[in-house]
Amino acid sequence: MPFDATLAARVRENLGRSRNIVEKKMFGGIAFLLNGNLLVGVRRNALLVRVGPEAYEEALLESFAGEFGVADKPKRGWVLVEPEGVEHDEQLNEWIQKAWRFVDTLSAK
Repeated sequence: MPFDATLAARVRENLGRSRNIVEKKMFGGIAFLLNGNLLVGVRRNALLVRVGPEAYEEALLESFAGEFGVADKPKRGWVLVEPEGVEHDEQLNEWIQKAWRFVDTLSAK
């Protein structure tokens, strides 16, 4: 199933001209990397958000957020936000900011 191009465009617009952002096809969708580290992505019609291990449990408590994993194995520190959770630009921005706070602490690749 292809990824939601409209959501990807909204992410692109939100990130604007942020430095060190690169787009790359990953996880059957598109990912946005900050300094070589995955920040957020669009997988099918959901937003993949890298919040980090410390913010993971709290992020899962948010409406429309769930575990993300490959082969039924959850990937701690990553959440998948259903379309209803990023319907409005302010919701999308909040998730991107959560990811940015974590990913900005990582060493560049």
